[in-house]
Amino acid sequence: MLVLRSRLTRALAAQAWTPQVYSSFATGPRQSDGTFYEFRTYSLKPSKMNQFLENFKKNVHLRTAHSELVGYWSVEFGGRVNKAFHIWKYDNFAHRIEVRKALAKDKEWQEQFLIPNLALMDKQESEITYLVPWCKLEKPPKEGVYELVTFQMKPGGPAVWGDTFKKAINAHVILGYSKLVGVFHTEYGALNRVRECVNYLVSQQNMLLIPTSFSPLK
Repeated sequence: MLVLRSRLTRALAAQAWTPQVYSSFATGPRQSDGTFYEFRTYSLKPSKMNQFLENFKKNVHLRTAHSELVGYWSVEFGGRVNKAFHIWKYDNFAHRIEVRKALAKDKEWQEQFLIPNLALMDKQESEITYLVPWCKLEKPPKEGVYELVTFQMKPGGPAVWGDTFKKAINAHVILGYSKLVGVFHTEYGALNRVRECVNYLVSQQNMLLIPTSFSPLK
């Protein structure tokens, strides 16, 4: 389970290609749902991080012409650094296929950004996630930093641990230390992950994210 929250500022502030996936491949209770979010993580060569972000900033309009960018961050703490983390919204799997095909034919995108920047990346990772039914994607009221918390849960999915997890999240949010942006459950990638119970928890990891100047979520 993947929980993205903003730590509103003051002191520390509050807070190239992937295989095509067809809708018939979707599994689990969310398979008939439409909108999903793709979490993409690029591990970059340490000396090339700033260059990569500047290149994307110059060409972001070419990419967002095809699908909606939810947010774009650099990883400050938590695990390996020199990583760019971004979230893309799709109406459904057919929409994503159309976007990938369009990008492959977009010569301007290919020549100005993709081809020159492939050499700056060490690794690319992609996860397909859905918002849990009781959570909507929210925008923080103020700019700040973000915390992405990943919970590796026991198998069974939200049907098993959903209610307990929801209570744990609400108990945290009500304290007011941070603003909950979204709670996501993975469909493709590392499964049984919720980003934001103890009885069902296997492991937990968090990352501190700094929004880029071109990120819609700041």
